[in-house]
Amino acid sequence: MPAAFGGGAIIGALGGLIGLGGAEFRLPLLIGIFNFAALEAVILNKAMSLVVVATALPFRAQTVPFADVAAHWPVILNLLAGSLLGAWFGAGWATRLKSETLYKVIALLLVVIAVVLLFGHDATTSQVLVTGTAQLVAGIIAGFIIGIVASLLGVAGGELLIPTLVLLFGADIKLAGSLSLAVSLPTMLVGFTRYSRDQSFSVIGRNKKFLLIMAAGSIIGTFIGGQLLGLVPSYALLPALALILVISAVKVWRHK
Repeated sequence: MPAAFGGGAIIGALGGLIGLGGAEFRLPLLIGIFNFAALEAVILNKAMSLVVVATALPFRAQTVPFADVAAHWPVILNLLAGSLLGAWFGAGWATRLKSETLYKVIALLLVVIAVVLLFGHDATTSQVLVTGTAQLVAGIIAGFIIGIVASLLGVAGGELLIPTLVLLFGADIKLAGSLSLAVSLPTMLVGFTRYSRDQSFSVIGRNKKFLLIMAAGSIIGTFIGGQLLGLVPSYALLPALALILVISAVKVWRHK
């Protein structure tokens, strides 16, 4: 169990450094080190991600007050209109895919996230890409895609939501981080509900202690990562994290 706590803490710290829950790094660990099957790893990852996301919003409230997040409720609802549906479909597809196919899908999505991390996470703009009806439609489509990815990987989706909020809605990067959590929480709950209908969901009952210990490590690591944020330059951090994701993707792709 020390390995579960330590792994969760390290991954949480990595995620905390860039404002994510670390689920994209936790998933390859669950598969490659702890030898969970693909679907079981996704479900466990989603359960731990829920805990981290639920605690991350209060952690950020001192910097980004709840009132500021609530003031942007139209944006949250716009993205949720697509992400809730995407989460339901994504979880359904995951439960029907063969393990070998799911490993391949996970590996490809990890590479996509690595690319977004490199080229989209530090996107800064005060100009929105589109406005009016086009923005509404684009928000629903983006939310749907993000909901699918979040369910297939068991992640919160912040690595995709934050660039979307910045580029599509012109949100400040710090505000975008909190808005992404507000969108992620209900999106993940929908995916989690869908997974609960599959027999693989029993993995949570069989691994409650492991789940709690690793989640505790993740929360502590996320807090530590946030404190270290000012010490590590983004230009050095983001390429390193993207490289970790690509290496993880290769290992997951080859996993038997």
